Amino acid sequence: MLTNGFTTDMLLASILVLAVMLLVAFPIHEFSHALAAYRLGDSTARLFGRLTLDPRAHFDPVGGLMLIISVLFAGFGFGWAKPTPVNPRNLRGGQWGEAIVAVAGPLSNLVLAVAGSIPLRYIVATGMNVRILELVLAFFVQINLVLMVFNLLPIPPLDGSKVLYAFLDPATAWRVRPVLEQYGTLILLVAILFPIFGGNTLLGVVYDSILAPLFTLLTGLS
Repeated sequence: MLTNGFTTDMLLASILVLAVMLLVAFPIHEFSHALAAYRLGDSTARLFGRLTLDPRAHFDPVGGLMLIISVLFAGFGFGWAKPTPVNPRNLRGGQWGEAIVAVAGPLSNLVLAVAGSIPLRYIVATGMNVRILELVLAFFVQINLVLMVFNLLPIPPLDGSKVLYAFLDPATAWRVRPVLEQYGTLILLVAILFPIFGGNTLLGVVYDSILAPLFTLLTGLS
């Protein structure tokens, strides 16, 4: 998805992307969850000091370390912020309220991806010689799209599972939810690690069919 560049350029771009992700993308994602919950009647996140854009309030040491290691040594971003506490019983709208809170985070990443793609398209269209900035913006768009699509997978504990429950009738949701909650992490590991789709993982299929075309649509890059 990204063109190859000099190693020093990639290293500097990775460091800059890490700073942007930890200081912007993750905090905005979690803040969006907190704000949506607050607007729907749940003040839990606010009481825990999470209704803020301060990166320190949303930083998770393990998730942050995973992000740093994966970006610097594996060439992709995998990490997480501290989950936003939400009490579904306080939310207006029942399961739909819970779904709105859940989808608010991924949608914030889509907004960030679109925002990053605008200057990137301008740079590419005008042929500006700003290689580092182009790499940073491309990584920024890509990782935000990854955060959006990955979190929308309907597998607990990801945000998409709450959206799935809202679309199911109450009886079906009552039967399905405990099973998915119990085995969600295992299902997620299978989706990430095991190539059961013609030699490709479920995450790889999602990447090829959704992420790559969306990245090209936003940036004009392939």
